[in-house]
Amino acid sequence: MDWRRSDDSTERFSAYLQELAEVIGHAARIEPMRAYCSGLLLDCERKSVEPIAAATAPHATSAQHQSLLHFLAKGEWCDEKVRGKVRELVLPHMERHGPIEAWIVDDTSFPKCGSHSVGVSHQYCGQLGKQANCQVAVSLSVANHAVSLPVAYRLYLPESWANDAKRRKKAGVPDAVEFQTKPKIALEQIEWACAAGIPRPCEAWLRHDALS
Repeated sequence: MDWRRSDDSTERFSAYLQELAEVIGHAARIEPMRAYCSGLLLDCERKSVEPIAAATAPHATSAQHQSLLHFLAKGEWCDEKVRGKVRELVLPHMERHGPIEAWIVDDTSFPKCGSHSVGVSHQYCGQLGKQANCQVAVSLSVANHAVSLPVAYRLYLPESWANDAKRRKKAGVPDAVEFQTKPKIALEQIEWACAAGIPRPCEAWLRHDALS
């Protein structure tokens, strides 16, 4: 699959990325952003940096790998601004298929082999259906009958991480980030969405089992 193929979908995707480029900050971040977002849509078995680098720059994989790593780990772009731009672009298209019908609170787990990724610990992993080494993120999505869109997203920081000053410093966890339960994170996301004027449904759905 040629990730730079020319057709209508590619043109629309390129225009979408150009809008995101407006809030990504420094111009040097734009090409890595384009490559990473494009790589996420490719038919790769894994969506980590290494296979994305190989797929998007087969003749310069090493340089692409370093560029993507820097963009994700060191690039000082604001995820809140990016999510805000995504909402601005996507919500009008969603509502063409019908009004928002639900707000959905959920968590997403990412199995991990090591112990250095921020927030990784032995906890329930929904992807595996059991206790396992993983990261967990809490999200709030808006949805109608056709599509859903995450509007808030936050990595859960277990107490074992929140209380470990050495590990926090090494991983660059900001001092302001404190331990919060997943339900507390979800409540703050809902309060934020209400204050931000996110389109409300007539009825909210909440997956209680996911936030234990």
